[in-house]
Amino acid sequence: MLSFSCANKEKDIQTPAQPEQLTISEGFVEPVGFYDAQPSFSWKLPVDAAVKAQSQYRIVVASSPDLLPGNPDLWDSGVINSDTTNFVRYEGTELKSRQRVFWQVKYWNERGFDSKWSAVASFELGLLSSSDWNAKWIEIEQPAPLMLDKFDTPIHIPQYLRTTFTADKSIKSARLYITAKGLFESFINGNRVGNDVLTPGYTPYHKRIETLTYDVTKLLVSGENAIGITLAEGWYAGRFGPKRHWHKKRDITPKALAQLEIEYTDGTRKVVVTDNNWQATQQGPLRRSSLYDGEMFDANFSLKNNNANWHEPQYETENAPEKWRSVQSLSIESDVLLEPKRHFTPKNKQVLTPVSLHKVDGKIIFDLGQNMVGVARVNLPMIEGEKLKIRFAEGINSDGSLYTKNLGSAAQEDTYIAAKSGVVEWQPQFTFHGFRYVEVSGFDEKETPQLNWVQGIVQYTDFELTGQFTSSDPRLNQLQSNIEWGLKGNFLDIPTDCPQRSERLGWTGDALAFAPTSLFIADSHAFWSAWLQSIREEQFENHGIPVVVPNEVGEIVQAGWSDAAVTIPWDIYWRTGDERVLRENYEMMKRWILYHQSQLENGVSKMWTVGDWLQPYSTREDSRRGETDHGLISTAFYARSLDIVARTAKVLQKTDDAKHYASLLEEAKANFQASFFDQQGNIKQGQPTQTSYLLAIGFDLLSDEILQAAEARLMKQFEIAGGHLRTGFLGTPLIAPVLEKIGRQDIALELLFKESYPSWLFPVSQGATTMWERWDGYTHDKGYVKKAGSLNHYAYGAIGQWMYDRLAGITPLSAGYKKVRISPVVTTHLSHAGATYQSPHGEIKSYWFLNQDELRMEITIPPNVTATVEVPSVVYVKNTAETTSKTQKLNGLITVNGSALDVQSKNKMQINKNLEFSAGHYVIRVSTNNE
Repeated sequence: MLSFSCANKEKDIQTPAQPEQLTISEGFVEPVGFYDAQPSFSWKLPVDAAVKAQSQYRIVVASSPDLLPGNPDLWDSGVINSDTTNFVRYEGTELKSRQRVFWQVKYWNERGFDSKWSAVASFELGLLSSSDWNAKWIEIEQPAPLMLDKFDTPIHIPQYLRTTFTADKSIKSARLYITAKGLFESFINGNRVGNDVLTPGYTPYHKRIETLTYDVTKLLVSGENAIGITLAEGWYAGRFGPKRHWHKKRDITPKALAQLEIEYTDGTRKVVVTDNNWQATQQGPLRRSSLYDGEMFDANFSLKNNNANWHEPQYETENAPEKWRSVQSLSIESDVLLEPKRHFTPKNKQVLTPVSLHKVDGKIIFDLGQNMVGVARVNLPMIEGEKLKIRFAEGINSDGSLYTKNLGSAAQEDTYIAAKSGVVEWQPQFTFHGFRYVEVSGFDEKETPQLNWVQGIVQYTDFELTGQFTSSDPRLNQLQSNIEWGLKGNFLDIPTDCPQRSERLGWTGDALAFAPTSLFIADSHAFWSAWLQSIREEQFENHGIPVVVPNEVGEIVQAGWSDAAVTIPWDIYWRTGDERVLRENYEMMKRWILYHQSQLENGVSKMWTVGDWLQPYSTREDSRRGETDHGLISTAFYARSLDIVARTAKVLQKTDDAKHYASLLEEAKANFQASFFDQQGNIKQGQPTQTSYLLAIGFDLLSDEILQAAEARLMKQFEIAGGHLRTGFLGTPLIAPVLEKIGRQDIALELLFKESYPSWLFPVSQGATTMWERWDGYTHDKGYVKKAGSLNHYAYGAIGQWMYDRLAGITPLSAGYKKVRISPVVTTHLSHAGATYQSPHGEIKSYWFLNQDELRMEITIPPNVTATVEVPSVVYVKNTAETTSKTQKLNGLITVNGSALDVQSKNKMQINKNLEFSAGHYVIRVSTNNE
């Protein structure tokens, strides 16, 4: 281990700074309504010269902060000899619903000096079981059958639900537990509760509905209070998913469930629940709300009297008897779990302002300059009685009008009807759209349109972005931006394939491709873990995994998609270090292997698959399906899943299982090779394709004897394609990692920086601001592709993983980045590149700068992490007409923080040797001296 630390004062060394950034489980900070009574604890060591690593820790947990740290009544871990700072499992007294828990942690550094105790952190459990609920589901009484729309699906006019109650004592605290079959917003005394959107979210509603908890203490008053709930159809009751299943929604109606629990200062309690005492109306301003079709707001439908709004206690329903009706109630089902939401809710995350506007056929079209997902907020003049129409699209046609061909049956249209003349400010509540362009008509045409009339409100799950990548090439930076916006646009409560057309589903294949990249870009640990619970709940009795989760498509299982049930738990574990995700999903993973085995015939999988989806230039009758043999794909993914399950068993210390699956893996590899490859590395079944070789090599399915020949065949496939990729959703994520694996980083770089079709930079050259479903979704010369595709589809963004791991050079060597490798691929395509990553242990940085005299590397390693730094021995040269060599050697003097390494024998130095670094900041310079 190399050390380049500075001297410190002894008093600083003896008292290391306190631990920081305390979280529980998948990264929750001070949560109210937490989902798990068996949490884990994590913390970060401070960036302090006195702290390189942790040698011991102690956690104390109590029911009151006054008991900490000296008298913890729930758990005292004692002093534990361990460098672990993440996911330490709680082993104390059983925790219960509603319980608030306080905790602290301290650590000892590598020299044995103990830190101060951390600040006190806390979490509060929600209602963990359906038995904790006294409330009933409520909805408006319907006097007549629901009307159907043109799709023969019910029209659910949004409901307004309210009740009043008296708080006759001094209030100490209050919690609102609430959820819906549909979407809700709640209000107390006229104030909005929380700032989430599209709550409670999207789960397999027939198995589990998520609940939310809000601290509403400050919203209540002594005396009369009112609770209001706005209820819309959402995913639960609205037209959603494939057309062939829309009829299933005809007998489904939105419902709300709420339980307000008040604790008075004298220790007594009051509980207000949804029941038959509530009142409801559908005569409010929200006239329609659909995820696909948008929202209609008619300001003439006022819910205000006595100078009060409908969700205030002064409002009198007796003054509007024609509006308000009784509710009907339904007891909580015993077979549907009510559980606290286990990941972060979606929120309004960013605001975009238009970059330009233009007029087409009397309509004004605003260009936000960025394809995004969310809603538009309008602030513009209207005339009384006029109808404002707001339409959305990802692109525009050559005449400047909206391009909507790729929306399917989704209208993506919001409407506002003005009750008076003047400036209207409005933002929809219960819909979302995928768009860059906003078309507005129906405004006061006497006024000149202004850019500030419209804002784009970007909505996605409320996690923070954790990874940043940058380089000297604006095209590559735009690609990175497109990857990030693809994530933002498709991480709206669940991972979706697209956010704009009449689909927006949780396709497992897209997720399988993109999960590793997403775990670097965003703190998506809780997001993925929550979705995996939905996958477990949707697993079929025959052990198959549906291709869409929540399952809107029926009993469809396929290789390369359903394997996400195995690959994503491992991806999360590898990037975070959290073993819990493996424990939670292990049985599902084993059952998926059983399904795979049920599809085998003589060692070859016959599992159905759509193949290497959207491979360019496919000659199949259905050109969306790639040319790679489906049996090869399915058998390769069987082996891949076996490999991951074997490794999972090893991590979980299930020794017998690990041996069993490792044995099955060797058998599967032998069958794969014998069935699909000859001794010369040729494909025996189906057409030879890039993807067939990428799967075989990337999944380690070939013997050493055949591997070398197969590598040459893969390179031949790239040659046949004119140096371009010919891969779809399954093959594309493997391109760069496999080419590096066989020592062809030069080809990986050429593909990454190629601008001609098909390539990652081709959409960038055509103006893309997000990742596209098809490589040629739009071209300047031909316009939009005939088979209209999504212009916000993250699957091809999987290249991001290689950019971060290898171009920037931050690669985990152990789960959770406890050990990392800093080993960038340096190329003359760039003068600099690098990344910053907020790892589970702290900030990791790796940047490199290249000029004709030297390579400079700037590296930051957080405390409690060790890094193997591999100083590059070569620079990969951009291929030009003047290029004479694919690489340039780096064999000059190496210095670290100004100190030369092995100065006396610099000319004999073995460049690319491993340097071991602990926490700190390092500047490494390598001269390009070619002595």
